[in-house]
Amino acid sequence: MASEVLKRVPWRPLGWGAAAALLILPFVAMQVTKEVAWTASDFIAFGVMLLAVGLPLELVARASSNWSYRGAAALALLGAFLTVWANLAVGIVGSEHNPANLLFFGALLVGIVGTILVRGKANGMALVMVATAAALGVAFVIAVSGPTDEPFVPHGRELIGTAVFAALFLASAALFRKAASNP
Repeated sequence: MASEVLKRVPWRPLGWGAAAALLILPFVAMQVTKEVAWTASDFIAFGVMLLAVGLPLELVARASSNWSYRGAAALALLGAFLTVWANLAVGIVGSEHNPANLLFFGALLVGIVGTILVRGKANGMALVMVATAAALGVAFVIAVSGPTDEPFVPHGRELIGTAVFAALFLASAALFRKAASNP
């Protein structure tokens, strides 16, 4: 019964509609408050980020009927999206202008290169997601060991943010492992 309902729900139009709503939301907020002041480049960057999540999700949905695999891919893409978004918006360690934040993009590169190397196979993807989470941890340790441009932001808060991103990749790894055992 539940699987019949899932098949009838128009997931793709809902997903792309949600992405469009997210893109329109800052424009609407700009009409209401001066606190939100996006430029055209902000909208373009956010649109590219939404496409960078939506298009791979489309490919996964078409390529695999395994819900564990789909969920794993969605969590990995969410983790990458949030890491990039936080890093561009305010920076993960210090401000968005702190060069140490580039390390977090390097951590995501581990996931991208790993995905290509394992050709998206579930068992390999589980390892790639663990490696990505570990790379985020290493990026954090290296970043906080250097000087900061935001001395009043405690590293504990930055650690919590990094841990949330890493947890998304670890949850993704668990789902990829499940998908590998139930093809």
